[in-house]
Amino acid sequence: MTGRIAVVTGAGSGIGRAAALALAAHGYSLVLAGRRGEALEQTAGLTGAAADRLSIAPTDVTDPEAVRALFDGAVARFGRVDLLFNNAGASAPATPIDQLDIDTWRRLVDVNLTGAFLCLQGAFRVMKAQAPRGGRIINNGSISAHAPRPQAMAYTASKHAVTGLTKSASLDGRAYDIACGQIDIGNASTDMAAGMTGGVLQANGSVAAEPVMDVARIGDAIVYMDSLPLDANVQFMTIMATKMPFVGRG
Repeated sequence: MTGRIAVVTGAGSGIGRAAALALAAHGYSLVLAGRRGEALEQTAGLTGAAADRLSIAPTDVTDPEAVRALFDGAVARFGRVDLLFNNAGASAPATPIDQLDIDTWRRLVDVNLTGAFLCLQGAFRVMKAQAPRGGRIINNGSISAHAPRPQAMAYTASKHAVTGLTKSASLDGRAYDIACGQIDIGNASTDMAAGMTGGVLQANGSVAAEPVMDVARIGDAIVYMDSLPLDANVQFMTIMATKMPFVGRG
């Protein structure tokens, strides 16, 4: 996989950072995208990769012009894009439906759905035109795309919609040798999941601590998904803390 070019969104922390570290260790050149330039620089330093294999791209994924600049910059720097890990996302505290404010709803839909769409669109534009043609897109869904947590309607709806993006892109990408899959993650040990070990609302109304897994395993999974040739695709992968409540959690 040495010499492959990957764009990683949300690369400044958590799952995006873990993916960047794993990809760098396998010889990828990286375009690290996210809102916070300082955090992206920290990720770049942690990869240990040479400067000529890294590009820092502060990006608001909800801004169409910023996303276009992200992919134009990737092509200008490295000549092509082989992989997009479409990872940038947002969450919100558990909130009863009748108390969910419209600004929170719009923020989660804007980041998790519209942002994912814009980056997917940008990757399609580049991958269709480059030679050799094609590439791979891995969308970060969530196990909430399949089974919601209580009082998480905005997040759940946005992640269900990401599954729709994945299926549509997988279908529409066939003609252009673009493979699109989705990774659904449960309880990786990131700042976003820090509350899990302290107790989280369960479907029966109780609050219980939940197991978490090493976020580095997510990076390993991304590397595996992209190790396949483009005539094979992991359409959906679920990776989760083994003992967390998911199967039968509701």
